[in-house]
Amino acid sequence: MKFFIDTANLDQIREANNLGVLDGVTTNPSLMAKEGIKGVENQRAHYQKICEIVDGDVSAEVIATDYEGMIKEGEELAALNPHIVVKVPCIEAGIKAIKYFTEEGIRTNCTLVFSRGQALLAAKAGATYVSPFVGRLDDISSDGIELVRGIVEMYHYYGYETQVLAASIRSTQHIIQCIEAGADVATCPLAAIKGLLKHPLTDSGLATFLADYKKVNGD
Repeated sequence: MKFFIDTANLDQIREANNLGVLDGVTTNPSLMAKEGIKGVENQRAHYQKICEIVDGDVSAEVIATDYEGMIKEGEELAALNPHIVVKVPCIEAGIKAIKYFTEEGIRTNCTLVFSRGQALLAAKAGATYVSPFVGRLDDISSDGIELVRGIVEMYHYYGYETQVLAASIRSTQHIIQCIEAGADVATCPLAAIKGLLKHPLTDSGLATFLADYKKVNGD
């Protein structure tokens, strides 16, 4: 499974990349706003900075909700860097735009997916990635991981090449569940990725090794 980091924070992206396990980045308008990045030109310059750090796909989201606007923005974003994947919401105009981008050789990430029906339409339109939102479904007492599993099974059954990119990951446990569900990608906060390193037996084992070394070799 690939790991993407879900942030616009350059320091966190560098830290994840230096860990040696980062495959890409996802961003959205909310994450840009969180970093205080305002204005279209500043945001696009920020995307370019991200692409300079990461040797992998970087999802850049369109703001327009109409077909013509999505096409214009998407083409401009794709032209910024070969790593850019155009992120498009799963609405009627978005599915049409994904079909256009696919025919033009522009890779896409269909976002805000909350059902298998939406995921089916995205795959039929040729989306490179589809992003079911795990945490947001859990927030309304639905099962986000079960949706991921259902989409994976559907794609395998029908032979779609669209990759399942599990989004809205809230915890390390979510990552483990995404692995079990067969997701192709999980996009996560840095803390959730680093959480995979933590285990009490690792900590106690290391403490024992160091203590035994000190007994034999002294300070």
